[in-house]
Amino acid sequence: MQQITNTILMIRPVNFRMNEQTAVNNYYQKETNITLPDTIKTKAQQEFDNFVEKLKQIGVNVIVIEDNKNLDTPDAVFPNNWISFHENGDIGLYPMYAENRRLERREDILDTLETKGCTINNIIDYTSAEDEGVFLEGTGAMVLDREHRKAYCALSPRASEELFIEFCEDFEYFPVLFTANQTVNGIRKAIYHTNVMMCVAETFAIICLDSIDDKKERKNVSTHLKENGKEIITISEAQLNVFSGNMLQVKATNDQRYLVMSHAAYTSLSKTQIQTIEQHCNILYSDLNTIETHGGGSARCMMAEVFLPKNSLSNKV
Repeated sequence: MQQITNTILMIRPVNFRMNEQTAVNNYYQKETNITLPDTIKTKAQQEFDNFVEKLKQIGVNVIVIEDNKNLDTPDAVFPNNWISFHENGDIGLYPMYAENRRLERREDILDTLETKGCTINNIIDYTSAEDEGVFLEGTGAMVLDREHRKAYCALSPRASEELFIEFCEDFEYFPVLFTANQTVNGIRKAIYHTNVMMCVAETFAIICLDSIDDKKERKNVSTHLKENGKEIITISEAQLNVFSGNMLQVKATNDQRYLVMSHAAYTSLSKTQIQTIEQHCNILYSDLNTIETHGGGSARCMMAEVFLPKNSLSNKV
């Protein structure tokens, strides 16, 4: 199994704004002095387009789909929460905490992928769990070590233990469960998505171990990462707060590897951290300030990795 891919699905934002429905437990969303909706939307689109261009320049296949302007989907720019793609042709569809995020799931996106040469064999649909108020927001809620078949999950209102275990049984992953917290107004509260506090690449992992308050859980996560040969690069909670855990490794031209992150995340890293990362792969960063501030998500959230097998049309991807 491959841990990384060179094909990424991204959704260009059309109705981007701060989503009041997700702000209740996404403590990274913030109000700013930009009050004009069109200004926020335009800035987000500029950041998105620049980011896509940078990815394409290094040779990443980016499939860009425009969001539907007729839908109230302020967070459509974060598709990795509602869908995941797997090497055997399986797709996972996930239950979303916010009602307006459920509108992001679009069948026409799957049709587009098939026209690009991707093979879809089976759809495993967990979305009926929304009726019971149970959620598991895709590869936001779970960080997958695809090569070693381990799934890491920090429990939160957006990540149900029961549904996570069901996913692991269906997709044949070993579950690594824990709780990760951040300090909000002096109180420790669950981090809404696992992929904000950790990133698993081919030969290393970036993680905020300080966010795992339980010592046994912290040791267990570290042990699993080390067992699979990952060099652990730790980040602080201050770095976590500027999305230094929200990174994704991708495959580029000539099989080169890049760790992709935002400009804010990159500038928060120490020289030692950057040097350690660069011993494993290159770094690519892009300014995502508007998307991060209003949307509460960053580079990794914007990229849904496509691992689907390619058919005879694959040269169209």
